[in-house]
Amino acid sequence: MEIKGTIEGLIFRNAENGYTVAAVDVHGLIITAVGIFPPITEGEDVSLIGEYKKNTRYGDQFVVEQVIVSPPKSEENMKRYLSSGLFPGVGAVTADSIVRKFGADTFDVLEMYPERLAEVRGISRKKALDIGERYGSLRRMQHAILFLGQYHVSLNLSIKIWKFYEDLTESVVKSNPYRLVEDIDGIGFRTADTIALAMGLAKDDPNRIRACVRHTLDDGANRLGHTYLPYGQLIAMTLRLLEFDDTSAQAVIDVVEGMEIMGEVVRLNDEDGPGIMLDKHFQREQTIARRLVKLMLEAPSFAFDYESEIAFFEKLYGITLHSKQRQAVAAAMNNGGVVITGGPGTGKTTIIKCIIHLLERAGTSYMLTAPTGRAAKRMSEATERVAKTIHRLLEMNPHTGGRFGYNDQNPLPCDVLIVDEISMADEMIFGALLRAMQRGSRLILVGDQDQLPSVGAGCVLADIITSGIMPVVELDHIYRQAEGSYIITNAHQINKGILPEPASGSKDFFFDYQEDEARMMEDVVQFCTKRIATYLPVTPADIQVLAPLKKGDVGVNELNRRLQEALNPPNPLKREMMVGLTLLREGDRVIQTRNNYDITWTRDHHGEVSTGEGVFNGDVGTVDRIDRGSLEVWVRFEDERVAKYTPEDLSDLSLAYAISVHKSQGSEFRVVILVISQYNPMVLNKNLFYTAVTRAKDMVVLVGRKQAFIRMTKNKRTERRYTALVRFIHEVQKAD
Repeated sequence: MEIKGTIEGLIFRNAENGYTVAAVDVHGLIITAVGIFPPITEGEDVSLIGEYKKNTRYGDQFVVEQVIVSPPKSEENMKRYLSSGLFPGVGAVTADSIVRKFGADTFDVLEMYPERLAEVRGISRKKALDIGERYGSLRRMQHAILFLGQYHVSLNLSIKIWKFYEDLTESVVKSNPYRLVEDIDGIGFRTADTIALAMGLAKDDPNRIRACVRHTLDDGANRLGHTYLPYGQLIAMTLRLLEFDDTSAQAVIDVVEGMEIMGEVVRLNDEDGPGIMLDKHFQREQTIARRLVKLMLEAPSFAFDYESEIAFFEKLYGITLHSKQRQAVAAAMNNGGVVITGGPGTGKTTIIKCIIHLLERAGTSYMLTAPTGRAAKRMSEATERVAKTIHRLLEMNPHTGGRFGYNDQNPLPCDVLIVDEISMADEMIFGALLRAMQRGSRLILVGDQDQLPSVGAGCVLADIITSGIMPVVELDHIYRQAEGSYIITNAHQINKGILPEPASGSKDFFFDYQEDEARMMEDVVQFCTKRIATYLPVTPADIQVLAPLKKGDVGVNELNRRLQEALNPPNPLKREMMVGLTLLREGDRVIQTRNNYDITWTRDHHGEVSTGEGVFNGDVGTVDRIDRGSLEVWVRFEDERVAKYTPEDLSDLSLAYAISVHKSQGSEFRVVILVISQYNPMVLNKNLFYTAVTRAKDMVVLVGRKQAFIRMTKNKRTERRYTALVRFIHEVQKAD
């Protein structure tokens, strides 16, 4: 069946049965079960080829198999197309003049003889050529997206591919589809492999094997935090992904050896057996190792009586430091680097404040930083000093591919750098931080070694502690003011492998044990909408629901769907749009899921307007505005930055009424609701439980199966991260 029409209809109908063709929505995008086709501009002629089918969720739909988009033929549609906003400086009047001048030949002129547009009054030769170039670019983009669409590449990814390769898109993809994996963020091996195999590439092609090896190493880093993989494990995983049997192992081994020769990977050999490491991880961990060793050797001694200043600090604040706290302060004063670690209520913030007091009294410059915006904000509030995220401190520059303004050529202007929540820092950001430290400066790392490791690759805090490169002071004394908090008391119980019991006097830690998942979901919704607010003066924005996994009846995805219905239901005054499988609505709480250095933002702080670029993994905000015409979304983040998302950036956003425990790292929420259903020993362990509970400031509510909580508390199993930092540190120390 073929349906023809123009975008002016917006929604197509079949004359015989009146079905709405849901394949075309009001955004002007053709959305079907087989993919998303190119943007259609107002006025263009469209033919849809396909058939009607019944969808169990949406009813009768027209499933599109092919889309034919052609320039408008009627003069009225020509004018609408030219004045649609695609061509800067061409409004309704200019469009009318162009069409009256050239009539049916308008688009032949645009494509073949754009300089003739200068014959129209008000159009210069330069403007004429610009309009022609823009028209040609749009047609080429549509052609490229249609080409990619036949391999079921989404519109967002197609636009990203076009922006990177432009006119070379088709030739690059045809010559080596696996280049997409390395060049385009968001395209993995499976997507490129689907395209390659559909084009007839041989399954044993070296390009395919090489891409699969890189994917396996990258996936190990991005998903599991490994900076290398054991050699045998890499070969076996690659064979499995390629769907090869063991007889093809030599082909994979040959490719890996070739990658070694080309410097793409590095082979590690030690007592644990050989390992393979991507060159980028090798360079980063080598840099960290060298910088840490230099740091410990080059810091000058403090000619400063800090003991008397500690006494002055104690008198000033009416406190007495515990012996471990004094030890931590002394280590910070006497060494190029120190690690101060401890759980909640053990006085880490007091130590930071004391160190700042000493540095200010000594006239020593310092800077405060943390990996996330929430952590930096908490640091600022606790110290009453400026603290920045690491990205902002280093002045990330989106115009140079995310490089930092402060680096080894332009070091940070400070003598001491204090980093909070260091357990969250991965090897990439920590290496950049070390490169930006000037010679002779000191590094004070503060964190909790019992929390989950960083989301990104590496195991920085644990590796530094294991290596012995710098003194480590572990705080274990819980202070009187913290003893009255069941959150803190129970967090330490969980850390010891003991599930806390409900306490009649508790005002901040509650248990809601349920066996039925439907009841769990209903209770979570009730807690967020009514029950907690009657007990504690909070708004829904103060409550964060956490879950370990995205999938499942009470996983992050389903929790978000139900909480969105309850907390931000449909409203005629609120615009909404589908982003992939997620419905976004104005007023929704959302989270950024990866670092994106290109997104622009503005901030209006008491009338002082600033602008910038870049939003980062874990940033949480609210959907401020949706423009259904341009498919753009504005998000207001918690630090009042308002960022504009274009269609290709929208896949970075997820709903955040519920988030994973990993995503909550470094954050603090007034209320945390932790939902645990099915027990999975690979995921649910003591560290995850402890991390979730320590995110709460005023209240914790546990919802789920008691047996799952018991088993999680007793599960001390943690997945090993394959990293080489400890080994590299020891090698550098021996060489020096």
